[in-house]
Amino acid sequence: MKFSEKIVNWLIKWAFHISVRMIEKSSNMKPSDQTFEELKKLPDGTLGKDVATCLENYKLRLIPGYESHDLKHTLLDFQMTPVDEIRMQAFMLGNGNYTLPCFIILTFGMLLLPSKWKLFYQDFQAGRVAKPISSWTLHSYKTFQTIYLRKLVLQPSYSHQPMITMKDFVKFGAFASIAAGVLGMFICLPFLFSSNVADLIGAGFPFLAGAILATGGLLALSNVSKPILDRKSN
Repeated sequence: MKFSEKIVNWLIKWAFHISVRMIEKSSNMKPSDQTFEELKKLPDGTLGKDVATCLENYKLRLIPGYESHDLKHTLLDFQMTPVDEIRMQAFMLGNGNYTLPCFIILTFGMLLLPSKWKLFYQDFQAGRVAKPISSWTLHSYKTFQTIYLRKLVLQPSYSHQPMITMKDFVKFGAFASIAAGVLGMFICLPFLFSSNVADLIGAGFPFLAGAILATGGLLALSNVSKPILDRKSN
């Protein structure tokens, strides 16, 4: 696994676990735990049962507010891994899901995993021709057969033009990354000349992170003029 992919894996896992812990501490988990037990009792092959099985396989709980997220993972057959999480967000962006988490996760994925651009673009294109599912809820579709729903959603009979193209998204993410990286480096710069060791350590890591963000943005911007799906120069 490449170093950049390890960083993405760590960032997504860290963000996920922090979010889950905050939600678990601030929410009443009993209704979700009860729903989870009910899903496990549904017939084999139903979406609800498949979601419960998937969560069990990854040793996860059903989290309040994340039911639709788990539905999409199971329905679209994306594993609950960092790379597949980014792939699913690329699919959902093409499908018309313009939400802040979708933009953030996909932005980091595009910047730190340029080797996966072709794969992300293919997922984005698949989302464009799939039936829109952003409003689907687990409660409404839990008793339907997963295979039937998957065929219904993925059959290439629906086409729409998204408000945002993948090229626009990459450009926006690249400029945002460069701006954030340069700003972070600028803020940390005065502390790097301090004689205090604590200041040096405290500013050194954010400065390095800013440099990584700015570099990733520059690399993404330099590649954005090339076709994402197939580099003609190769």
